[in-house]
Amino acid sequence: MINYNPKDWFFFLFRFPKADTFRKLLPLMIGVSFYSGMIAYLELNYLNLAESNHIRNVGLMHGVLGFVISLLLVFRTNTAYDRWWEGRKIWGSLTNTSRNLAIMLQAYLHNDDDKAFFRKTIPSYAFALKNLLRENEDYHDLDPVLDLKKERHLPNQIAACIYTKLMQLQTEGKLSVTQMLALDTEVRALTNHCGACERIKNTPIPFTYSVFIKKFIFFFVMTLPFGWVFSMGYYVIPVVVLILYALASLELIAEEIENPFGTDANDLPIDQICHNIRKHVGELLEEPYTPAIQAVTAE
Repeated sequence: MINYNPKDWFFFLFRFPKADTFRKLLPLMIGVSFYSGMIAYLELNYLNLAESNHIRNVGLMHGVLGFVISLLLVFRTNTAYDRWWEGRKIWGSLTNTSRNLAIMLQAYLHNDDDKAFFRKTIPSYAFALKNLLRENEDYHDLDPVLDLKKERHLPNQIAACIYTKLMQLQTEGKLSVTQMLALDTEVRALTNHCGACERIKNTPIPFTYSVFIKKFIFFFVMTLPFGWVFSMGYYVIPVVVLILYALASLELIAEEIENPFGTDANDLPIDQICHNIRKHVGELLEEPYTPAIQAVTAE
């Protein structure tokens, strides 16, 4: 995810980072500029169509189609951004659930070995979910002590380990029924967060809808020179390229953020979130918390 200063206009106007759509569209823009120049040259010098009112009025069609394509792109961009923002809310909730679980365990448990188990497994759930969503990630962030089977659903395995350990602690009398019920809510929330992320990842924008928008943009831009040459001459070349850049950029941006769990520049900072969860859970389940509380009480 790119961190930036929204007030720095120079950065936006004169810098082209790797994530900028200008770089991705540059070959297509060059091709369209040659295409527009060729159409302008033929119409102005060889086809002698200047007297034909029918060709001159082709531009009227673009006024109507431009309104339609703008509605489609607005809907496309909003849908993609909703998926991106929902993914961010899910990972924010996962962070809060991990903290709540660690806070309750810190208060309920008094055995250091029991705390150490959850200090490893709770952050590992976040890393396992990240690996599941990215598919091709390695597993160096997962604790080898967990002995997970990589071919199976990793978050489910860790959630099962956490729940099994909690049931064992209740059986041993280290957790009361009331405490177990409170912890059960947080553990089930972990699975809910996982399912919500899988829903976003495994349900992309319908294929037909995405293909239609791309075809619509392509044919819209390809027909622009035919009607605009007579009023703009060779200036139609930069105008068509600019329109292509504006329309195609919106589609590229929507494509990039509709799956917010990847490694693109504008995707969610999942790696940072996972490391923050590991840091916070580790701090909450450390030994010094108990003497610190006792010192404050004594004062």
